[in-house]
Amino acid sequence: MVILDMIMPDMGGQETYDHMHGVNPGVKVLLSSGYSITDQTKDLLVKGCNVFIQKPFNIKQMSVKIREVLDKG
Repeated sequence: MVILDMIMPDMGGQETYDHMHGVNPGVKVLLSSGYSITDQTKDLLVKGCNVFIQKPFNIKQMSVKIREVLDKG
């Protein structure tokens, strides 16, 4: 399972997801962002990102989302 931030210094979330999915199409991804859901975020969720969590979040919220990702077949 990968926790993927949408905004990163050298490679954006969408590009990173596309690369990871090319290497392992079954990779489970929890997408995270400090911004609300954008069209780019929606595209990633349609492409196969399992779950989205918006920052800031606490450990309990993160635990629930991780469980959600792991429980998805």
